[in-house]
Parts: sequence; structure tokens; C-alpha cells
Amino acid sequence: MRPYKTTSAALSDVLRLSQSMTYKCAVGGIPFGGGKAIVVADPARDKTTELLHAFGDAVESLNGRYITSFDMGTTMDDVRTIGEVTAHVGGIDAASGNASASTAQGLLACIKASIRYLQGAGKSLHGTRVAIQGVGNVGGRLARLLAAQGARLVLADVDRQLAGRMAEELGAELAGSEEILAADVDVFSPCALGGILDETSITRIRAPIIAGGANNQLASPSVGKKLKDRGVLYAPDYLANAGGIIDLHYQLNRAPRENLQAHLHGLGDILRRVYERSDETGLSTNAVADEIAEEVVRRGSIDSAIAS
Repeated sequence: MRPYKTTSAALSDVLRLSQSMTYKCAVGGIPFGGGKAIVVADPARDKTTELLHAFGDAVESLNGRYITSFDMGTTMDDVRTIGEVTAHVGGIDAASGNASASTAQGLLACIKASIRYLQGAGKSLHGTRVAIQGVGNVGGRLARLLAAQGARLVLADVDRQLAGRMAEELGAELAGSEEILAADVDVFSPCALGGILDETSITRIRAPIIAGGANNQLASPSVGKKLKDRGVLYAPDYLANAGGIIDLHYQLNRAPRENLQAHLHGLGDILRRVYERSDETGLSTNAVADEIAEEVVRRGSIDSAIAS
């Protein structure tokens, strides 16, 4: 839910998001096709029960072909309200918890895989400097996970009070949402809006690794090649943030929760293969991930795709 300025901007975003969701399901190794919905509204001003029910009616009209959950501008409580008029919702299983926790855990696995790929298998997070842009549902959880393993954090959010409270809680540094791009850190983790990595902004990034939870971080696919040319290791966003949709798969299919952690940890193994193939072929990591995702869509198996 965002107050898009034009219908064309909304349409462009939802098509990019739905493509990313398709790729995310593919590389995450779960049997969903991928799709995305947006609501053109200001969540702080326009969100009402009537609006959420109207959206639920639209979801219901698709007869289960689309399952919705929460994302930017919406919450688990909003999805529960939507669920009052449609059964086709995910992420509201109170016993399973908030799927954002799994997004953060999968992202943590990818950050670890990235650091070890660059610095060796024995490298730990202790003392590693990580800058997190956006400390909401995913970024905030990631910050706590990293802090628990001894990482040193730099935090930023458009909500300065939220960022300040978390920085105080975790003993982190505080930065502005724009200035954090230039932070002298080992990992830059964008966990807010997409499209922040463009030809101009990447020249400011000093971190050798970019691994974040935001969707559609690259303003265009060509930016991925420019990052590779600059020697920056970029974790494709839909792979790094696939933990949430994996969690929803376990919830919706009543799959054993004890298998979830191993599935999330496996994202780091897939990412390592993306990095290896990128080095072998010279392709950007986002191009390699796209190839793998499209191969999964054709073959239906992530194992065969990463092995080829």
C-alpha cells in the first residue's frame, strides 16, 4: 500500500514486484507461481476496514489463484481484516509467528554466505560492520540477529525516532537514510524502499557487500553489472529476502516447522552458487540469479538449476 503518484507508476511497480515474486518462489524452492498486488493509497491516512474488505473481495474473486499477505504499508492485523472476507490469505497463523522473522533469518544466512565467500569459510560476524537502511519489520529483526552475533551496526530509517530507539537498544550508530549509503562498513543492507541502487547512488557505496531485504533494489538490471565491475558483491534481492514466502509456504501447507530453519539456511548455499557462477561466467549476480530462476520455472527443480 503506497500513494503512487500515477497509475502508470503503480502498474510498473506491481509488474516488477510480481516478476520478483515469481523468481523468489523459484529460487526459494517452493511450489508457488508468484504474484503481487498493490493498493494505491496512503497507509497512514487512507487505510480503512472498508478498503481492506474491498481488496479482500478482489482476492476472493480469483478463487484461490492468488494468496495475499502483508508487505510495505500493511500489517498482519490488516491481513486478518482482509481475511474476514476471503480465505485466501497467508501469514496470520499466530502459532507460527510473523513471517518477517523468517525473512530476516534467511537474510542473515545470505549475509554470512557473502562474508565467507569474500573472506573465507572461517569468518564470523563478530566485529563485522553492517549498515541497515530501514529498521521496520525485516530490518529491525535483522539488526537484533546481527547484534546478537557481535556485529557492529549503523542504522537508518525515515522514522528517525524508530531508528534512534533501536540504535540505543543495540548500541548502534545512527545515520541519515541517504548518508548511510556511504557508511564505512563491510555490508550495506537496504531494507526499505526499492530502486535505491542506481548509477549515481552506487558510486557512494563503500561496502564490498550489498545484501538486503528490500524488493527491487536495482533501478535497472544494468546496475548489477556496474556493481560487479566495481568489485561489489551483490546478493540478488529476491533470493536474499525469500525467507518470508518460504515461511508462508510452511504455514499454508502445514509443513513441518522443524524443516523451516534448514530451508532458510539453504538460501546461503544457493547464493554461494550464484556467486561462483557469476565469477565463472563474468555475468552479474542478478543476471545469474535470473537465469537460475527461469530454469526452475521451466524444469520445476531448484536442485537441477543450480547444478547445471
